[in-house]
Amino acid sequence: MAISRRLLNDGEAVVIDTRTHVKALLWPLVLLVVLLAVGTYVQTQWDQTVAYVVWVIVAVGIVWWVLRPALVWATASYTFTDRRLITRSGVIVRRGHDMPLARISDIAYEFGLIDRMLGCGTLLISDASTHGTVKLHDIPRVEETQRRVNEMLQRIHDRSGGHEGT
Repeated sequence: MAISRRLLNDGEAVVIDTRTHVKALLWPLVLLVVLLAVGTYVQTQWDQTVAYVVWVIVAVGIVWWVLRPALVWATASYTFTDRRLITRSGVIVRRGHDMPLARISDIAYEFGLIDRMLGCGTLLISDASTHGTVKLHDIPRVEETQRRVNEMLQRIHDRSGGHEGT
């Protein structure tokens, strides 16, 4: 489970716990291969001083364009409990957002061709406040997640006696 149990209230249960789809690491992986290829090429074709400089640049590039996105991916989580949506992200500066499920007014999803092939998409969660829509990008099995959240919302509205459309 990506979220710590200490963040949950008494009696609160996790229903969905996920993170961004692993596709978020595709470009960093491609850049890693390219950066290593450039460093290796320069080392075999140029003198030692130029090679050292290039390897320093490659190392900085790997930290910035490969390790940083991997850490961001690894530390971000999206959790739906039976009471709220909990989002957490960040490595040095942690960011969090909690939204009670009772405030969600609409939940939708969107995905393009690549997303459909990889089985992920963007979950669009609207609430009744002025904050607008929360976008959770690259959620694995987004259609199933949307369906499960809709079921939770229906149970909440049934318990509270809310009526849709009237």
